[in-house]
Amino acid sequence: MLAKGVDANQAYQTLHSELEDRRLLKGLASTVAREREPLAAGSTGQAKFLGGIGRDLRYAMRQLRQSPGFAIVAILSLALGVGANTAVFQLLDAVRLRLLPVKHPEQLVAVRITNATNGRTGNFQSDHADLTFGVWNLLRAQQAGFSSIAAWSSAGRNLSEGGEARNANTLMVSGDFFPMLGLQPLIGRLLSPSDDYRGCGAQGAVLSYGFWQRAYGGHDSVLGSKITLDRQIFQVIGVTLPSFHGVDVGRDFDVAIAMCSEPVFSGKDSWTDSSQTWWLAVIGRLKPGWKIESASAQLKTISPGIFAATLPAQFDPIDKKEYLRFQLGALCADNGVSSLRGGKRDPLTILMGLSGLVLLLACANLANLLLARASARQREMALRLTLGASRARLMRQVLAESLLLAIFGTLVGVCLAQVLSRGLISMLTSSGNSIFLDMTPDWRVFGFAAGLAIFTCILFGLTPALQASHTDPGSAMKANGRGVTSGRHHFALRRFLVVSQVALSLVLLVGALLFARSFRNLMTVDTGFEQDHVLVAGFDFSPLQIPMERRAAFNRELNERMRAIPGVQSVAGVFIVPISHSGWDNNIDVPGGPQRQDTQFNSVSAGYFQTMRVPMLAGRDFNESDLPNSPRVAIVNETFARKFFAGANPVGKVVDDAGKPDQTYQIVGLVKDMKYHTLREDFKPIIFVATSQEKEPGEGQTFVIRSNELTESLVAEVKRVAQAMNPAMVLNFSTFRAQVRDDLMGERLMATLTGFFGVLAIVLAMIGIYGVISYMVLRRRNEIGVRMALGAARTRILLMVLRESLILLAIGAVIGTGLALAAGVAAASMLYGLKAHDPLTLGASLVCLAVIVIIASFIPARQAATVDPMVVLREE
Repeated sequence: MLAKGVDANQAYQTLHSELEDRRLLKGLASTVAREREPLAAGSTGQAKFLGGIGRDLRYAMRQLRQSPGFAIVAILSLALGVGANTAVFQLLDAVRLRLLPVKHPEQLVAVRITNATNGRTGNFQSDHADLTFGVWNLLRAQQAGFSSIAAWSSAGRNLSEGGEARNANTLMVSGDFFPMLGLQPLIGRLLSPSDDYRGCGAQGAVLSYGFWQRAYGGHDSVLGSKITLDRQIFQVIGVTLPSFHGVDVGRDFDVAIAMCSEPVFSGKDSWTDSSQTWWLAVIGRLKPGWKIESASAQLKTISPGIFAATLPAQFDPIDKKEYLRFQLGALCADNGVSSLRGGKRDPLTILMGLSGLVLLLACANLANLLLARASARQREMALRLTLGASRARLMRQVLAESLLLAIFGTLVGVCLAQVLSRGLISMLTSSGNSIFLDMTPDWRVFGFAAGLAIFTCILFGLTPALQASHTDPGSAMKANGRGVTSGRHHFALRRFLVVSQVALSLVLLVGALLFARSFRNLMTVDTGFEQDHVLVAGFDFSPLQIPMERRAAFNRELNERMRAIPGVQSVAGVFIVPISHSGWDNNIDVPGGPQRQDTQFNSVSAGYFQTMRVPMLAGRDFNESDLPNSPRVAIVNETFARKFFAGANPVGKVVDDAGKPDQTYQIVGLVKDMKYHTLREDFKPIIFVATSQEKEPGEGQTFVIRSNELTESLVAEVKRVAQAMNPAMVLNFSTFRAQVRDDLMGERLMATLTGFFGVLAIVLAMIGIYGVISYMVLRRRNEIGVRMALGAARTRILLMVLRESLILLAIGAVIGTGLALAAGVAAASMLYGLKAHDPLTLGASLVCLAVIVIIASFIPARQAATVDPMVVLREE
């Protein structure tokens, strides 16, 4: 009875296979006949080729419609990889590759000091503070390599006349700025050389297109209207074209005014008249026939005379010597200037590499899916070959399907990239520094996306196409109705792809954990102060025109009124708010000790250390006895005491301003170390001086206010106090916690994106492992049935299948470890508190990957262990 049952089953299978072959044969015969029609009709070779491609694409589309699940998974996998790569490339393009939208940008160069290796001494008033006004004036007169040259500087100017400030990013430009760039106005006119003359005062203002739309609704009536900048009234004379956003890539401007207007803002402390105030950037257009090298040579020739003529009299001998050795040079500026290229270059480059790994993972996954799909279609390919189709034609049809997947995946990826790229910009933008980049896709972005489509098509489509073209018709036609399994060569290839996925996934996991742990280290680093519940409030008194002798009293009264606000625990004034990237450094001499030592300074009022929760370790805080005419006192931190007094108690000791022994500070207190510029830096020696001892108080003050009240209600109360004292005061508010968080903008970006890439790698690796192990189980199903029929336990079968996945894991882990260690070298400078080869991170990544592989393998392994040997033997 058993033999008869087996014979009947075999007969059924044979009949089913024959019927299936006839149906397939009938469909393929009509397809082949259509393929031969152009040849029979005597069509040209070109028409035949184009017609064949069209039929291949239509056929591929029908195949994808018949497998919607496969198509959706393939397209989404590819779209994630392409989208991540395109988004990062789009950001790179906007920051580093895109030319300025001006006339002949390739002729533009920037002029700056090229050998300031030891830094520069003086006051720095803008993001691109390359030159002083005196140096610019002589440079403009003596240069010979530029047909036109211009200077510019950016600064925030307040639009409101009282209350909370509304800042407008303002460009102060020389008269040749717009003509040199070859720009035309949208409406009105732009600034010209006739607008830029010494003593011009507040005259014309040019609006950017974006600001014109936001603030004036895009109405032409804006021409001739007035705009207030720091209480100075300017007349609007024109609007720039929508494509122009300035020459500082990453930062848009709102208003442009003539550079000669600067003195109306700073009064007697005019930057124009200061020989040690650095505030100008210079850009020029090369003359025909001149190269950057020849322009630099000419600038080098005139540099000694320029710096000798502008030498500040206040410099000490060492600063004078350093100043006189400065040399000017020319650098390419066809794509503008940008601080993003220095601070964000490494993160963007590393992100580009990591997103490339994600794309390789997606391609490896798709190659595995297509190999399995090609194996399932071997009978179809064999019949096509039998009916006369060429192997090249089969290969072309499989590639057509891969091409469609690549095109659809790329299109979806490019759309996804628009969302991702804007998300990247939002992550780079902080509360105090808005990033603007023109993210409109250009030919480079589209070319990059097209290149990705071709690359991915070849990468994941070529191997399945080759497999299809090498199908053996005889072997395929002899196979039974359950389909044909590929040989050892194809299975080895699929194993190789899985090993590659494991290796690449490990690199991405290690990167994700490294940056996540580095970000955590920065978030938990000892800053020396408490960040929460502190409001930073800036007050500008200049509209009140308070006489110098009354400013200190006004400051004290304001302090007392804010201290009286319900819920306020303490209030203090501060010149440099920590972690603001601002600074004040000076050289000091220690009598009988180190001389001319660069040290960080800060000016604070009494109660500052209490407000910031910085412990006083020795001595006293500043108090009411520290007056302008009393001996100057200072408080220092632990690092200062260790560096200059060998860790001894410094209270009672004195330090001098370098080269000025008559200007002495007596140390009256010692406080715990605290961060100054950034969270990443090591603790630096800091001297705190008393605000109350300033002989010429400024027309403003920044307060730190500690309170457990909600920020909104506290801000409202501070505004009420300011309104009661004088409504003309201009206010700025921020929370100290947000300011510290903004300092970690780059680290947060890296931790978030590498974490996303790591999760994506896990998903792709799970899909790949599951697919290969499932395929292996199917391929060895007969063998497993025989083993179980001969007495093999289910546990043994389970372990046999898991062993296969663990072997792939081990090989991939070895390769991935080497790649991760090599890649870590590039990221070492971006990590904090970690080494690139951190063993804990590598171990955790390996464990995580092992768990993923075991989970992905367990389901097919369990299916193998539940095979019914009787069913398998009947099929045989």
